Amino acid sequence: MAPIMAKKPAPSTPVLPDTLIEPIQPASVIVIHPGSMYLRFGRASEAFPRSIPHVIARRNKLGPVPIHKDPLLVPLISMSSELVASLNEIQNAISTVLGTCLTKEGRVRYSVSSSIVTEHNRIAKPQIVCGKSDMSWTKTDENQEFIIGDDVLHLNPADNFNIHWPIQRGQLNIHAGIGGSLSSVITDLETIWTSAFQKYLDIPPKELKSHRAVLVIPDAYKREHVREMVNLLLGRMGFMSCFVHLMRHCQQQVIKNINFQESVCATFGAGVSYACVVDVGDQKTTISCVEDGISHRKTRLTINYGGSDITRLFHWLQEKLSFPYPCSPELPLDAMMLQELKEKLCHVNLDVCGIQDRSFLVKRPGQPVIRYVIKIGDECLIAPLALFHPELLGITGTKKIRTQQRNEGIPDDPHDELYLMQTQRRGVKDTPEGPTEQSFTEDSHLNSSILEDDIDSTETPASISVKETEQELNCDQLLGIDQAIVQSIERCDCDELKMKMYSCILVVGGGMMFTGIHTWLRNRLQVQIPIMFRSEQFEIITRPKDMDPRVTVWKGAAIMSCLDTAQELWIKQKEWAKYNVKVLREKAPFTW
Repeated sequence: MAPIMAKKPAPSTPVLPDTLIEPIQPASVIVIHPGSMYLRFGRASEAFPRSIPHVIARRNKLGPVPIHKDPLLVPLISMSSELVASLNEIQNAISTVLGTCLTKEGRVRYSVSSSIVTEHNRIAKPQIVCGKSDMSWTKTDENQEFIIGDDVLHLNPADNFNIHWPIQRGQLNIHAGIGGSLSSVITDLETIWTSAFQKYLDIPPKELKSHRAVLVIPDAYKREHVREMVNLLLGRMGFMSCFVHLMRHCQQQVIKNINFQESVCATFGAGVSYACVVDVGDQKTTISCVEDGISHRKTRLTINYGGSDITRLFHWLQEKLSFPYPCSPELPLDAMMLQELKEKLCHVNLDVCGIQDRSFLVKRPGQPVIRYVIKIGDECLIAPLALFHPELLGITGTKKIRTQQRNEGIPDDPHDELYLMQTQRRGVKDTPEGPTEQSFTEDSHLNSSILEDDIDSTETPASISVKETEQELNCDQLLGIDQAIVQSIERCDCDELKMKMYSCILVVGGGMMFTGIHTWLRNRLQVQIPIMFRSEQFEIITRPKDMDPRVTVWKGAAIMSCLDTAQELWIKQKEWAKYNVKVLREKAPFTW
């Protein structure tokens, strides 16, 4: 009898993942950080980004219709005599405080009457340095429809172009004038970005389909604007895929798109795991508490002042001292000169006191280079100290403090945040206690924790609806940057987190780059931190890793986009075309 052969087991079929995860090539990832003043962009493989003015000039084709020109600097408001008197009173109060400060040697600072400075500047005469400036106007031809970047700032005022800055105060610049609709602003962004990628990165529009995009957005963002920018990158510009910032165990993270939030990127760029991030830009200041890649929603504050407001204040203070050059801040060349003067002359160095002699050059195309010698006093300290006395920044209008508002609802996604919160909470409440709780999936448990964190259990749908539209923080007076930091940290949920945030303040952005101002910030914070949260470790980081604070956020986004854990979190072009905003909600373990 032949032996019975054992039956061979069938070869097991290898289990393949649903989608093949492609390795990320940093050279094919374009990191985009759009700002009110500058657009910073570049490949994730590069050490530093390229920066160009975030502006476009379009030829006016409507004939006699008035030309629209967005200003480079934020405009001044019409000031009443009461406002001027109030500003003078605040200026005198700051001068009095400066007069009581001590130098490093322990000596009391001395100041000189502004009348002496005014008298000298009144008789200051311009001096011709050379016969003709090497500066020239941007060359244009009749067939050129648009200009971007630095060329716009050197455009001849007589040329027939409309000038648009697509982002203002950190948000899309929507207004009732020419080019102020949402579609027009998105078109401007598309033109600027596409042209910049082709000119500076040598990537023509047809090759964007082989590249990935990472977009950095403000901490307090508008979902409608984010959706339009996602559609711009994936739909109109044709990027292969975009990044979804996803934290698997995050309970308060609300980044729900192809982007990173600025504060989270700042911590990655600085190489710290937690910090209270203070981002002072050109037209806005954002404060947020970040821990382990989580930007806590309740702590996000956005205040409408920045470096541009300080520039206008500095010019206003100099005009009171008979500034000799007849400057017109509405003109781009004069606005850039004022920016340079602010960066060169303003400081918070208490060892510098009394009257100082300073000079500056005025260059205009086709005209001689002119040199002015002026005298300056404590006005160079008062202008940057307006960050702690924001009433002085009232010369550029009312300043609003905004927080992250709840989702107002998107028609393309009926299962919005409010709907999911109400239905999922009802489901949790109706679930009987006992062993059946084990049937909950990990995702549903996570969503439940999100809801508990975002909405108190006693809130009714009516109260939720009210909170949904809240954007501005109700406060009796505008907060200085030190007060805003304290208020942001005090919004943290637990004392342990508050203590961590008070111990590490990370300052990024280009609006607060004044010598000595961080020492002033430290001294102001030390007297405001509650005793229970004071510790020996108290660090204010201003130049992380000796890096320019203006590029810290971009660098952090570049690092995050190349992490191994981020490879499966990209939204592909086909997914966006099919599901639109719903894919964001489906791919993220938190509500969109």
